Amino acid sequence: MPKLEFWYDFASTYSYLAAMRIEPLAEAAKVDIAYRPFLLGPIFKAQGLTTSPFVLNPTKGRYMARDIARTATARGLAFDVPEPFPAHSLMAARIGMVAEEEGWIGPFTRAVFAAEFAERADIATFDTLVRLIAGLGRHPEQVMAHAGSEGIKSALRSRTEAAASKGIFGAPTFIAEDGELFWGDDRLEAGLAWASGAARLGAE
Repeated sequence: MPKLEFWYDFASTYSYLAAMRIEPLAEAAKVDIAYRPFLLGPIFKAQGLTTSPFVLNPTKGRYMARDIARTATARGLAFDVPEPFPAHSLMAARIGMVAEEEGWIGPFTRAVFAAEFAERADIATFDTLVRLIAGLGRHPEQVMAHAGSEGIKSALRSRTEAAASKGIFGAPTFIAEDGELFWGDDRLEAGLAWASGAARLGAE
């Protein structure tokens, strides 16, 4: 089955929209999803940015909040901008690396995004993360210990470096097996169509 990589930062608003719908769309397109949590901070820093463009440009930030609220409502999702925004997503990303390794990355990703953008929970706090891990039937102490290991820290650094090398500049980003890149929740369907071979440039 063809594969589409889903690159996202847990602090990303539009990644929330994508994460909550990617599985059924991928199943319909007969495409496997490879979850790729990473950190946008180093990517933004390389662009000369100190934080999210939505924070640096208040007008853009207000539009983003309204746009996501409209889209979320149309899809039956709750949405509210959490405090603080953007969230400090480092520990969630490290746990995501553990979840990816152990095979529960999809449910964990959705749980984090729902807590952050539907409940306005602070995903940087120990209590929130422990609650989410336990809610998925995992052992918080074991998971948190693994997430704090040098191996996972190194893996996340390598993942973020890989994002930069692939030309990723924002999230969500979707990458097909041939390297074709699609940026934004509104390009998810196009990414799935490309990955499945249903829509390629030059195809007859």
